[in-house]
Amino acid sequence: MPDDLRAVADRAREASRRLATAPRAVKDTALHAMADAVLEARADVLAANAEDVEAARESGTAAHLLDRLRLDAERVAATAEGLRQVASLPDPVGEVVRGSRLPNGLELRQLRVPFGVVGVIYEARPNVTTDAAGICLKAGSAVLLRGSASALRSNTVVVRVLRTALEEAGLPADLVALVPGEGREGAAALMRARGLVDVLVPRGGAGLIRSVVESSTVPVIETGVGNCHVYVDASADLDMALSIVANAKTQRTSVCNAAESLLVHEAVADELVPRLVALLQESGVTVHGDERFAAHAGVVPATEEDWATEYLSLDIAARVVPDLDAAIDHVRRWSTGHSEAIVTESRSAADRFVAEVDAAAVLVNASTRFVDGGELGFGAEIGISTQKLHARGPMGLPEMTTTKYVVSGHGQTRS
Repeated sequence: MPDDLRAVADRAREASRRLATAPRAVKDTALHAMADAVLEARADVLAANAEDVEAARESGTAAHLLDRLRLDAERVAATAEGLRQVASLPDPVGEVVRGSRLPNGLELRQLRVPFGVVGVIYEARPNVTTDAAGICLKAGSAVLLRGSASALRSNTVVVRVLRTALEEAGLPADLVALVPGEGREGAAALMRARGLVDVLVPRGGAGLIRSVVESSTVPVIETGVGNCHVYVDASADLDMALSIVANAKTQRTSVCNAAESLLVHEAVADELVPRLVALLQESGVTVHGDERFAAHAGVVPATEEDWATEYLSLDIAARVVPDLDAAIDHVRRWSTGHSEAIVTESRSAADRFVAEVDAAAVLVNASTRFVDGGELGFGAEIGISTQKLHARGPMGLPEMTTTKYVVSGHGQTRS
């Protein structure tokens, strides 16, 4: 274990112990101070980010990654608002998950408690720096951040601003820290920091997530990639379907809850497919379609690879299916377990889709873009988990805590 990482982690552990007993008012004051500081330092943040974006562009970084990397005044303001939203949420620390009095008179309570030290490894997206810091603070934990080299300038400025705000609010600056080291060595060391770091959260592409899951000795909460589907059922309101598909695909393409695959019931295909192709192409989307879709000009014939692809771009895979069973079978085969949507006026079809599709989120008559902590009222999220332990779906404050049991008695002994 590199000495510099051990030193940073030890300081984070000590800071987390101070934070664990801090009342909500202290944490909320710090969150508002962090939000104010980010806004006050907006010019410095944007200047650093502009350098990161330009360097990434010159190195040939893909367009969807440039979009994730790029900050503007609106996105910086959104990160500050995210911190304020977290401050407005109930404090999960100390919440009684369940409690009872046992027949022998013992009082049993299961309480939410902080993890302690959380590590986050992420690509691009410097907004994650602020989101992770805010959520971990409110949940009572310190956070060690390992962003990608492409965002180093942005992350360095943001972390400096947050640490200064914490100190001014009376909390240890070491509650938020960047992992030292260059290249992949720092990330690799963080993955091996078992005993120093309590849990690790990766955010990024499939390669990063797979590397962390397979290489880490620290427990990992896996945030998965999103090959998200929209299925238009036979009974769907077609105007609604057009609106949902367009929003799910084009509202923002570089995020994990954007739609990447489209399924259409054959009963509505003759009317809907031409309208879908025209609408998507007007928005600049390249449709990779089966025979029914590929009969239209400009549609690229789909391959097996297309059904498995998370494009993160203005591309979508599309096919016509004979019935609901075929749609569910397709989703089961190709889904990454993130977010899946059905557009239908049939209650029974909706119920079957919800029951039989295995995903962190299933939507009925709504865009997949709503699977987001902020949109669902959780405040800023630390990621969207596609695993089934310890959390699943958008991870807000409760998901960033663990629990302990407190047993209180009056001298009881076990016979």
